[in-house]
Formats: sequence, structure tokens, C-alpha cells
Amino acid sequence: MFRSVCYRLLIFGYLFVGYSTAYTQVNSLKNGSDSTTISHLKVQDTLVVVNKKPVVTNFQPTKSPLLAMGLSAILPGAGQIYDGNYWKPPIIWAVGGYWIYEWASLNKNYKDFRNKSLQHPSDQYVRLRDFYHDERDKYGWFLGALYILNIVDAYAGAHLYDFDVSPELTSDGRIVPKITASVRFPF
Repeated sequence: MFRSVCYRLLIFGYLFVGYSTAYTQVNSLKNGSDSTTISHLKVQDTLVVVNKKPVVTNFQPTKSPLLAMGLSAILPGAGQIYDGNYWKPPIIWAVGGYWIYEWASLNKNYKDFRNKSLQHPSDQYVRLRDFYHDERDKYGWFLGALYILNIVDAYAGAHLYDFDVSPELTSDGRIVPKITASVRFPF
């Protein structure tokens, strides 16, 4: 089963990389000139840039992404609390607690059947030992993935903390609709 999952991930990765490189943009400025050549016709760029200074903003993020990652690495869910996402830590703790319980239970069963298979070499004990071993390892992978995703989520939450998600407002505070529709009946 583990081998089939690895093959599927390998195939998915190959397809992802293959399709993503197939649809990438081509660098049109390879030759260094800022013009377009169509067979024998050459069109020059007519945009004139007046000496404009770029606008520099000194943006300081409110939350530190590295601190959020560190908190989540020390205690899973702490980075989400730091980011203000108070609903996420109970989910992380519940899922993690359940998976730890399952891992410990499967590890106990694995050790029991390992000892039984050493004392009484039976095909049934060996199969059960291998079953509990594989299941235990599966929950270990789940726990590792949860830990990594917890850290990534804390980083993303802190990085996007200052991102404005309010609707677009005009200068006087009115909401501007994006789409308008009307129905007219001729009489």
C-alpha cells in the first residue's frame, strides 16, 4: 500500500511539473531590445518615462511570521493564537490528540503481536504484527504532516495579518458594486 501511494505521488509530481513548465511564459526580452519584430516590420516602444522617483513605503508588519513559526514549533497552535485565529488551536489539538492516542494504541498492539510472533511463529501473528506496524507508521506520518502544516499555517497567518479583506470603499465610505444588472420592459 505504501508503495502504491509513493507511485501516485511520483506520478502526480511528474504531471504537475510537466504541465507547469508547459504553460510558463516565454522571456520576450532575451535579445535585450524593447521592440517587437513582425517578419520585416519593426515597431519601437514610444513610451517616454519622465524622471519619476519610485514611491517607497516603510511598511512594518504587525505580526512577525518567524515568531509565529517558532511559537507553533514549540507548542502546536500557539502561532495561531499569536495570529488571532483562536478557532484553529482546538482543532489542531483535537486532531493531534486523537492521532497520538491511535498511534499509542497501535504501537501497543504492534509490540504485543511482535512478542507473540517471536514466541509462537505463526503466519497470523506475523500478519497482525505487520498490520499494526504499518498502521502505527501511518499515524506517525499524519502527526508529522499536522506538525508541519501547523507551522506553515502560523507563518501564513502572521504574514497575511495586515492584509485588508474589507470590501472596496469609495472616498466617502460607500460600497461600490462590481456588477450591476437592470431589466427594461418596453411599453
